[in-house]
Amino acid sequence: MRKHKDNSEAVSAFIAKKAEIDTMLARLATLSGDHFNTDPETLHWGHVGNLEFYASLLKRVTDSAFREGEHAE
Repeated sequence: MRKHKDNSEAVSAFIAKKAEIDTMLARLATLSGDHFNTDPETLHWGHVGNLEFYASLLKRVTDSAFREGEHAE
């Protein structure tokens, strides 16, 4: 009979990190809902560049999480 290792510390760390990610995602969703605090009347190419930067970072995360792009098998 195999003995199960106590992984309670790993489980706690996983749950804490997941909560951290959930908080970041909620904040991003709120910011997106507010059009990234950008007024359409004052929008300029700098705002587009900011979104491009955010999108590139998020693409790296989603590619890794879903094994897509450079992380595809």
